[in-house]
Amino acid sequence: MNKIIEDITKRIQERSRVTRSKYLEDLEFNFNNSKIGRSSLNCGNLAHGVAGCSPIEKKIITEGSNPNIGIITAYNDMLSAHKPYENYPKELRGYAIEMDATIQVAGATPAMCDGVTQGQPGMDLSLLSRDIIALSSAVGLSHDMFDGVVNLGICDKIVPGLLIGNLSFGHYPSIFLPGGPMKTGISNDEKAKIRQDFAEGKIGRDELLKGESDSYHSPGTCTFYGTANSNQMLMEIMGLQLPGSSFVNPDTDHRRALNKEGLSVLVNNIKAKQINNSLGKIVNEKSIVNGIIGLLATGGSTNHTLHIIAIAKAAGIKITWDDFSDLSDVIPLICRVYPNGAADINHFHAAGGMAYVIKTLLDNDLLHEDVNTVLGFGLRKYTKEPKLINGEIKYEEGPQDSGDLSILRPVESPFLNKGGLKVLKGNVGTAVIKISAVDPENHRVEAEAVVFNDQDDLIRAFKNGELEKDFIAVLPFQGPRFKGMPELHKLTPTLTILQKKGYKVGLITDGRMSGASGKVPAAIHMSPEADQGGFIGKIRTGDKILLDAKEGIVNCLEPKFDSRELIKNEYINNTHGRQLFNNLRNLISNSEDGAGIL
Repeated sequence: MNKIIEDITKRIQERSRVTRSKYLEDLEFNFNNSKIGRSSLNCGNLAHGVAGCSPIEKKIITEGSNPNIGIITAYNDMLSAHKPYENYPKELRGYAIEMDATIQVAGATPAMCDGVTQGQPGMDLSLLSRDIIALSSAVGLSHDMFDGVVNLGICDKIVPGLLIGNLSFGHYPSIFLPGGPMKTGISNDEKAKIRQDFAEGKIGRDELLKGESDSYHSPGTCTFYGTANSNQMLMEIMGLQLPGSSFVNPDTDHRRALNKEGLSVLVNNIKAKQINNSLGKIVNEKSIVNGIIGLLATGGSTNHTLHIIAIAKAAGIKITWDDFSDLSDVIPLICRVYPNGAADINHFHAAGGMAYVIKTLLDNDLLHEDVNTVLGFGLRKYTKEPKLINGEIKYEEGPQDSGDLSILRPVESPFLNKGGLKVLKGNVGTAVIKISAVDPENHRVEAEAVVFNDQDDLIRAFKNGELEKDFIAVLPFQGPRFKGMPELHKLTPTLTILQKKGYKVGLITDGRMSGASGKVPAAIHMSPEADQGGFIGKIRTGDKILLDAKEGIVNCLEPKFDSRELIKNEYINNTHGRQLFNNLRNLISNSEDGAGIL
C-alpha cells in the first residue's frame, strides 16, 4: 500500500478512535439485540404492517423466518434520473417472492433537482435537503419491520442523505440500486457553445431551450460528471452497490438483471446473519479513504468535500479537508469526463468505466483492497464486469486496458500527476478548488476584487460591459448558515466567456459551484462564511486578491485588511418555503465540518 495513503488512513483512524468505537459499540448492540422475525411487534403492530400485502406476503412476513426488506425511495418523475424508479418496487416485489423474501416501501424522501432550481430561489434549500433526506430515511426504517434496506436514489444530495440515514441503522445489510444514465444526446462541447452563445446574446431563449432539451432528453441521470454520477462512482468504489452497475442505461434487460442480482445479494447477506455484512461495518475508515481517492482520481464533484465528511461523521469517522488535500498530492487524475473533458459518462463506461479505474488504482497500491463490500471481503471483485448471459448476471474479468486514452488512462500515464481537488488557505479563510478542468495557466490569478451580493448582479454587470478586465468575483453571504449554500453554477458561462476573451478571472465564495465546476478557477466553500465572521466579508471592490491553486493560497493583499469591519447583509427568504428552514440554518455546521445539522 502507498505509504502516504497508509499514513493518512492511520491518522484518520486515530483521530476517530473514540467516536468510531462508540458507533461500533452501538452497532453491535443493535445487531445482537435485533428481534428475529419481527418478534418485538405485538399482533396489532404486525397486523398494521402487513395489512396492505398480498396473502403470500402476509404469510412470509408473519411467519418471520425469511427476510423482509425495506425500500427507501427518492422516486419522483420530475427528476429524469429518478423516473426509472417508478416501477422498481413492483419489479423488486416479484423478485423477492422468488427468493422466499418480501419487500415493502418503508418510506420516501424528498428529491429535489439542482438542475431545475439552478439560479432560482429554491436552490437555497438544496444542501439542506440532504439532512432532511437522512431524517426521512430514519423515519421509514423505524418500524421494526425490516431486516435489510434497498436504497433507490441517485442525485446530488439524495445518495449522501440516504447513506447518512442508513448508517443510523448500520446493523442492517443495505444496498444501493442505481437507475443509470440517460443515453447520450448532443455533445457536451455543443451544449457548452449553445450556453455561451445565449450568454453573449447571439441566440435567443428558444434556441437555448432546444439545446438544453436535446442534451437532457430522456429518463436517466444527466450524462455529465457532476454530483449525481460522482455519487454512483462513490457507492461503487466503497462497495455499496454491485460492481459495474453504476452506468448501465435504464429500462434495459441488463439493468433489470442487475436489480435482481442486487436484491439476491442483499437477501443472502441478511440470511447469513454476519455482522460484517452490515452497512456500518462496510463503511469504515478504509472505505471512506477509497471514496476520497475515487473522487480525486476521476475529477469528481466538489460537493463531496462536504458530503463525504458528513457521511463519515454518521459512521463515527472524522474527515478533514486536509485529508482530501494530502491524498490529492499522491492520487493522479486518470479521467476526462465533462466538464473536465469532452466525453460523457456513457463514453467513460464504454472506455472501461469503474472496473478499469479500480483495477489501475489497485494495481498501483493506491486503494485499500482489504475492505468489506456487499459482495464480501476484498475490493478486487470490483475489477470485474457484469455480463448478461441467458438472462442472468455473470461476472467476467474486466478490461485490462483503457478503451480510449482520451477519456481514461492508467495510473502510469495520467492526465495530471495530482488529483483534481486542492485546499486553499490564507487570510481570507479556507476554501476548496476543483482544478481538474482548469488550464494550468489559469491556476494563479492576481487581480482586483469585484464584490457582488448575488450572481444575478454579476450577470447584469457583464451585460452592461462592466467586466471587460482582469478581476476576481467575490460573492460572500452564500454560505450554509446565511443562505443554505446555493450553487452558483449560473455564473459559469459568463466567467468562461470573459476567460476566453483573454482576461484573467476567478471566483471566491462561501457558496458552492456545483459538481459541474468548470474551467474558471473558483475558491468555493470558503470557511468561515461571511455570516459567521469570515473574512470574505471584509473584502471590498478594488482590493488586490491572490488566488493560487498551485501553492494552495487565497489571500487579500490589501494592508490592514483584517482590521476592517465586516460587511452586513440581510437574507430575504419569504418565498419558496425557505422561511420554514430558518431554524435549520441556525444549526448547520460550517463547510469544513460537512455543512450539516446532524
